[in-house]
Amino acid sequence: MIQVQNLCKRFPAAGGRMIDAVQGVSFAVAAGEVYGLLGPNGAGKTTTLRMVIGLLQPTSGQASIAEFDSRTQPDEVKRRVGIVSATTGVYSWLTAREYLLFFADLYGVSPAQAADNLQRLSQVLDIAALLDQRGVTLSTGQKQRVQLARALMHDPPVLLLDEPTLGLDVFGSQIVLEYLAHLRRLGKAVILTTHRLDEAERLCDRFGLLHQGRLVSEGTLAQLQASSGCTTLVEMFLRLANVGPLLQAEEAKT
Repeated sequence: MIQVQNLCKRFPAAGGRMIDAVQGVSFAVAAGEVYGLLGPNGAGKTTTLRMVIGLLQPTSGQASIAEFDSRTQPDEVKRRVGIVSATTGVYSWLTAREYLLFFADLYGVSPAQAADNLQRLSQVLDIAALLDQRGVTLSTGQKQRVQLARALMHDPPVLLLDEPTLGLDVFGSQIVLEYLAHLRRLGKAVILTTHRLDEAERLCDRFGLLHQGRLVSEGTLAQLQASSGCTTLVEMFLRLANVGPLLQAEEAKT
């Protein structure tokens, strides 16, 4: 469903230098799979995702969604993607119902189909009681549930979830976990990014670990544990960043 092959992106920097933000990244995500694209700040996650969905032209390489090329067919790609981001809010003065139907209309969903989708998603995400409330009155968790519904109003085959649990309490995070289970049942291909690595272990089927623009390791949690000798994703990233030896050196000084 999602294919990424040798994706690279270079940006000009001061002094005529070039910065390699993404270097030869390749991965694939199948229908019904949740793929965790993980890395520290500056690892290249956002740049990679922008190229995958056609918002940014790669320097080289190729990405496609549902066999549509992100470079040459970006509009077709965007029609097949639903995006949930912690930085995107609901519209304050629209009701949840108005907000969801507005986005369905933007994607060309017929009024009848949009009404059916709204009814189904309001039950799945338990937002029926919120539909006639204005966005400004909703809590953080309620807004996130509306956002999760919005991403599915046009029934895309691919979902990109960027920090979907940011700012949520344990109950809100559980809703995201149940949402991902729903996406698996629907056969959606999902890319998820998060800094909460403990949650990523629960949410994702496979992982791609980005470090300094390179995909340095990929596989299921069991495969990554076997190849790295580490138990958790946190330990793997500390090793990648060479933080362990730095901490030991500081401890030796004291």
